[in-house]
Amino acid sequence: MTNFIPIFPLNIVVYPNEHLNLHIFEDRYKQLIRECYEEKKTFGIPSVLKGKISDMGCSVEILSIAKEHDNGNLDIKTIGRQVFTILDIIHEVPDKLYSGAIVHYPENNTTGIQRKMKLIMNELRHFHFLLEVSKVYTKSDDEMTVYDIAHHAGLSLEQEYELLNLLREDQRQEYLQRHLKAIIPTIMELKNLKDRIQLNGHFRKLSVDDN
Repeated sequence: MTNFIPIFPLNIVVYPNEHLNLHIFEDRYKQLIRECYEEKKTFGIPSVLKGKISDMGCSVEILSIAKEHDNGNLDIKTIGRQVFTILDIIHEVPDKLYSGAIVHYPENNTTGIQRKMKLIMNELRHFHFLLEVSKVYTKSDDEMTVYDIAHHAGLSLEQEYELLNLLREDQRQEYLQRHLKAIIPTIMELKNLKDRIQLNGHFRKLSVDDN
């Protein structure tokens, strides 16, 4: 499917079903948000990488305008809907302050390998344990998708965008699993280094059997 949507380029990656709160302060985007909210239309958030609008992004639905400030700025609650590919950017839209784009919505398979998702969740929890952070998920492991946890896996912005380009859940699972298997040993080594630094200057009980 191909159509025209208003766009709001941002230096983030948005995934389908992701809840995102935004503070809107530019006049062009305040116009965009008001029109989309009143007309119940989605808008697109293409990712901006290294100062350039990327080819892919995610359409976003406005769930509510949480607050309208005295100066007209808006706090909004949104949810990601569909991954899109930009075919053409329309920089000047008649009678509008904002830009738009002709986009295509590619088929996006969301069915993954359940067994692999459980392994990924175990690795993710181990990753969080090493970092001494706590994350609570409202879904069971069986219901989880890569989109649900991608922002919590220590990916760079570029890696999150690479993940957005993968249009099959099994591919996304493989990508995230490889990332966690690569980064966890690094975190463990840093943790060991931290422990060694903290021991410096303290009395230690050693034996000839210590390695």
